Amino acid sequence: MKPFEALAIVHKYVKNENLVNHMLSVASVMRYYAEKFGEDPDKWESVGILHDFDWEIHPTLAEHPQAGAPILRDLGVSEEIIRAVVSHGENTGIPRETRMEKALFACDEITGLVTAVALVRPSRSLLDLEVKSVKKKWKDRAFAAAINREEIEQSAQAFGVELWEHVGNVILAMRTIAPQLGLVGELH
Repeated sequence: MKPFEALAIVHKYVKNENLVNHMLSVASVMRYYAEKFGEDPDKWESVGILHDFDWEIHPTLAEHPQAGAPILRDLGVSEEIIRAVVSHGENTGIPRETRMEKALFACDEITGLVTAVALVRPSRSLLDLEVKSVKKKWKDRAFAAAINREEIEQSAQAFGVELWEHVGNVILAMRTIAPQLGLVGELH
C-alpha cells in the first residue's frame, strides 16, 4: 500500500483536521523508523496514516480500532497492515509482535506530546524544538495531562529505543512535515 492510498481512506472517513495531522505526524515518524531499520517506508507510513482512520465513526475504546478492521478489509488493505492498526489499541487483546506494530504503539502518544510542546513555545515551531523542552514539560503532569507518559515510556522500551533518543527521533521526523502540520511557527 502506498501512503497516498492510505490518505485517500483517511479523507473518506475523517473530517477533523487535527486528527488528520495526528495521523500524519505518526506516519512521518513511522517512515523515519522504517528507513532507519531498513524496512518498507511506504508500508510503515501507511500504517501510521491509517491507525486512527475510524476514530470519528468509532469514538470509543470499546470500538476503536477493531471496529475499523472490516472496513479496511473491504477496501483491500493487507492483513499485515490491519493487524498493526488493530494492535495499537490497548483494549483489543492483539499483542504487538512485529517491529512495525511496536513502532506504531511507540509513535502514537508521543507525537501528541511533541505537538503540544511545540504549540506552547514562543516560536510555535518544531524547527527549533529540542528534547530538553519536551523533558521540561514531561515533568509537569498538569501539562497535556491526557497524554499517558507511562504508556510512552513502556512503548519506547518495548520498541527498543531509549526514551529521550526516541523523543529526538520523533522531533526530527515531524520536522519533515512541519509546514503541513502548521508547526513552522514564527522563527526570528
